[in-house]
Amino acid sequence: MYAIIETGGKQYRAEPNSILQVESLEGDVGSIIQFDSVRFVQTDQAPIVGSPMIPDAVVKGEIIRHARTRSITIFKKKRRKNYRRTKGHRQGFTQVRITEIAASV
Repeated sequence: MYAIIETGGKQYRAEPNSILQVESLEGDVGSIIQFDSVRFVQTDQAPIVGSPMIPDAVVKGEIIRHARTRSITIFKKKRRKNYRRTKGHRQGFTQVRITEIAASV
């Protein structure tokens, strides 16, 4: 059984006991989070397709950690003008362990 959920403007495939790295979410480590925007659920009997969302489907997960990605460097330059700017960026993310997928058939 798996589900396609949408969070942070992106879609993720969620299976029970899988770990997802999603955009930063509110909540403490160890707390339970609920994803209501479920687009697709594959059950043992038949797939359930939303249009665009499945109204009563819920995916629950536990927040494992909040962290940031490795640093990337942004470099801007204008030739012949002695203009150079260097900047770094680290994007925040949250790791979530999927615990339950609930959808009525």
